[in-house]
Amino acid sequence: MTKIKKDKKDKMKEEAKGVEIPINVSGDPAAETNNTAEANADTAASAEEIKIKELEAKLSEMQDQYLRKAAEFDNYKRRTDAEKAEFFAYASERLMGELLPVLDDFDRTMDSFDKNHDPEALKKGIDIVYDKFRAVLAKQGLKLMDSNGKPFDVNLHEAILQQPSADAEPDTVLDTVEKGYFMKDKVLRHAKVIVSAKPE
Repeated sequence: MTKIKKDKKDKMKEEAKGVEIPINVSGDPAAETNNTAEANADTAASAEEIKIKELEAKLSEMQDQYLRKAAEFDNYKRRTDAEKAEFFAYASERLMGELLPVLDDFDRTMDSFDKNHDPEALKKGIDIVYDKFRAVLAKQGLKLMDSNGKPFDVNLHEAILQQPSADAEPDTVLDTVEKGYFMKDKVLRHAKVIVSAKPE
């Protein structure tokens, strides 16, 4: 035997030492296949169990996160609902604060008239209160609608009467029965107006 062949044979023996070969006692080749299949099935089942446990742990963690987020959202919703309710309950607080001086002036004017019965002083006091009241409303964005002599506009006016007129073009506002107002740029109240028509 040559040295190369001997070295090769020794190497194969050493490699074979590290490999466990299942021993088939019965001598049946089918039994040997079954043993290998069972070993593979056990390994696969073990891997599946590990995977299931990992997924269960992940599911539990995600459920916990979901419950926490749901609780946080409920708290946030309760808080914002309470803030909204408070806002609507006290939305006119600032306006009322600005109107109090006007009310005070009315009280002083009425007290003065009750004591002196002076119609001129009453008229003067009411004029002052009226101007102050208009100033407060203007500060809040209230603007008077100027309608007389303007073309009738269904978006601004409500016609309550049509009156023949030779002096004005048809569909012109002749007179305002009830003033219209804007709240900033929005129509707060339409003006009730008398509109011109062609003379018969």
